[in-house]
Amino acid sequence: MTSRVLPSLNALRAFEATARLGSVARAAGELHVTPGAVSRQLHLLQEDLGTGLFVRAGRGLRLTDAGERLRDATRTAFDQLQATVRTLRRGTASGTRVIGCPGSLLARWMIPRLERLHADLPGLHLHLSPHDGEFDPALPGLDAALLIGAPPWPSHWRVHALAPERIGPVLNPRHPAFARLSGQPAAALAAEELLHTASRPQAWPQWARRQGLDPARLRFGTGFEHLYYLLEAAVAGLGIAIAPEPLVAADVAAGRLAAPWGFIETGAQWCLCAPVAGDAQLERLAGWLRGEFAAGG
Repeated sequence: MTSRVLPSLNALRAFEATARLGSVARAAGELHVTPGAVSRQLHLLQEDLGTGLFVRAGRGLRLTDAGERLRDATRTAFDQLQATVRTLRRGTASGTRVIGCPGSLLARWMIPRLERLHADLPGLHLHLSPHDGEFDPALPGLDAALLIGAPPWPSHWRVHALAPERIGPVLNPRHPAFARLSGQPAAALAAEELLHTASRPQAWPQWARRQGLDPARLRFGTGFEHLYYLLEAAVAGLGIAIAPEPLVAADVAAGRLAAPWGFIETGAQWCLCAPVAGDAQLERLAGWLRGEFAAGG
């Protein structure tokens, strides 16, 4: 029997995440390692295969022909692995539902509520999987995804609408600009350098248009790869960030952040989306989540 000679699993995971997300930094965030670690794995993989998988394209990466072939193969393989693991988890933990959600939402909103969720829904067992970037319409390896979105939805999804998305600028009350900006109209932010994130590049322009401002007038300062880091920077007093209300509601209530201009609806919705309909446990979870959002984010 011929033995399988394959590259390391870590290298293949690093490649698959980078190819799917289009960024070494985003892949590092999803895999919870440093960008340098991902780059090293990609270098080792290309050396092992004896061919290039990426080329530089401006400030980003573009797959070579070989890279596209390996991307298709790894995507199929990891999708199958995820589906099998989900089945095995169900077999060892009856009733467990695997839920994908953005890492920032998991850290800032879901984890603080888990004790209450377990008390309110004792028969529901969850495995929460952090996910950054767009969700595959097939939701491979997941029973559902908690996300922000808007129609049109994939035709086979069961979409549980939970709450309208609301976003707004936030800053630490001890920030040097706080006293000067308090009481000023939203247009005053056009003169400030704004913190921003690559994971939600449309947030500031979207907010500006809803305020009747020209997004081209906005000035951007320090950028962050992930929303979680952006919000931590705002809490640390490093500048003015744009944030979904549920992710900063606790900080605003505790005085760690302030939202002088309030929050506006974007037209998108927080939703729990499942690849199939008729799951009573997910219906219960959706109802519970809807209540949590209604209670104040």
